Amino acid sequence: MRIIPAIDIIKGKCVRLSQGDYSKKTIYSNSPLDVAKQFEDEGIVNLHLVDLDGAKSNSIVNHRILEEIALKTTLKIDFGGGLKSLEDVKIAFESGSNQITLGSLAISNPDLFLEIFNKYGNKKIILGADFQDNKVKTNGWKESSEKELKPFIGYYSSLGVSYVIPTDISKDGMLNGPSFDVYSKLIKRFKDVKFIASGGISSIHDLERLKGMGCDGAILGKAIYEKKIELKDLRKFIEN
Repeated sequence: MRIIPAIDIIKGKCVRLSQGDYSKKTIYSNSPLDVAKQFEDEGIVNLHLVDLDGAKSNSIVNHRILEEIALKTTLKIDFGGGLKSLEDVKIAFESGSNQITLGSLAISNPDLFLEIFNKYGNKKIILGADFQDNKVKTNGWKESSEKELKPFIGYYSSLGVSYVIPTDISKDGMLNGPSFDVYSKLIKRFKDVKFIASGGISSIHDLERLKGMGCDGAILGKAIYEKKIELKDLRKFIEN
């Protein structure tokens, strides 16, 4: 299972939100690059980079930070937030992203999502499925759709989507454990999909359990920044 630390960016700074609430913002560093280098120094290979400014706007905003991290580290970056056009996606890949996550677009403009998916392929495009009370939410978690989680994933998996990040918004940033039951059911239901757990991870035990369930990856942020999980312990987990 891949360990994927998250760096969320607002106004150039590394932040974390609680349950997606922009008013509940904690700034952890003024330099996302420094944070990324710390991860790299501890043997981390993957990074989940989120443009929270972009998620609230109509286009990508923090691509310069993506470019800087891509140029100055060897991290494999999955970038999301504000990717709402072909041009945004092109900028993200040209700025050094290895993969991109598209969530809102899959709801608001399925035809464009599929155009991008068919252009770049299922190894490059991750479906973001941010949910609360079983309903998928969009645009920085501000808007709720009528799409239910399983049918939403089922539709896109039937079209060839291989990677999905289901984020339980109620768990995100709360450090009270991820939605094990949801992930277990999804993994059993969609055997051809690689699921990346996100939201609520607070301990190495959580990671061990997610790995045992068959998750392809696990995204964690606040647990690292609040030192609930030490980077040296993540290194041991990865090495084992």
